[in-house]
Amino acid sequence: MMDSRICQMLNIKYPIFQGGMAWVATYHLAAAVSNAGGLGIIAAGTANGEYVREQIKNVRKLTDKPFGVNVMLLSPYVDEVMNVIIEERVPVITTGAGNPGKYIKFLKEVGTKVFPVVPSVALARRMEKEGVDGIIAEGTESGGHIGELTTMALVPQVVDAVNLPVIAAGGIADGRGMLAAFALGAEGVQIGTRFICSDECAIHENYKMAVINAKDRDAVVTGRTTGHPVRSLKNKLTREFERLEGEGASKEEIEKIGVGALRRAVIEGDVNYGSVMAGQIAGMIKDIKPCKKIIEDIIDEYNTTLSRLRG
Repeated sequence: MMDSRICQMLNIKYPIFQGGMAWVATYHLAAAVSNAGGLGIIAAGTANGEYVREQIKNVRKLTDKPFGVNVMLLSPYVDEVMNVIIEERVPVITTGAGNPGKYIKFLKEVGTKVFPVVPSVALARRMEKEGVDGIIAEGTESGGHIGELTTMALVPQVVDAVNLPVIAAGGIADGRGMLAAFALGAEGVQIGTRFICSDECAIHENYKMAVINAKDRDAVVTGRTTGHPVRSLKNKLTREFERLEGEGASKEEIEKIGVGALRRAVIEGDVNYGSVMAGQIAGMIKDIKPCKKIIEDIIDEYNTTLSRLRG
């Protein structure tokens, strides 16, 4: 596993990507994950190019290891963010909410590897034709904006459909999940929620404690009626979403109450009326520890579980 195509391609020790979580995945977290042997990723979210440039410069002060930037392709600043990434020669980008096709040629010219996040086989095939370097197949178990297929169903179908390395995402937090992903044909994993509860994740403590206190059924989905479903921990905000959707409110009414909600939770610590985005594995997370320890524990459990299965 540690000699996988992913590790060779990206020059990383472990085939573990840190999820590009908006407002959460800052340079502090990205540097810590990269220093621990994984691929740390800065989330661009809907930030402008100068914010992303500053994040890139700061991560390079803290690590000399490879890192990445996650680009949300629906951002109003996507063109300037991509220009910054190209100018700064960022080693890796992951993308979501769109097709990175028009940028791929320019990214490849500076050596940037491109890994789009996909929720379906059709999009994975399309991305392969566009010339990406690998696919992140993300199941509905993940936090934030989600698709419909589960990781267990999606990953092997994507693996069978493309000739690129596939990274499994959604519902993975430990070595058992990593081993399961490899059994499905993945060559790496992307982990988000587990890294929220790390020492180096520079978010409000209330957010971390909300994840730690979550039970198995607390990560709920809202916004299905708008066509943009989101998974987050249930609170007063999610109940308000559910009320409006149940009453047949308009898309505009429903989306209005979500404006700024993620920032309220991440920065201000409002875990009642903020959007506490987290995956279904939140119920498995019971502590806060350094990224290095998180990754070491994942690898140790992977190896222990594999040895037990081999008898």
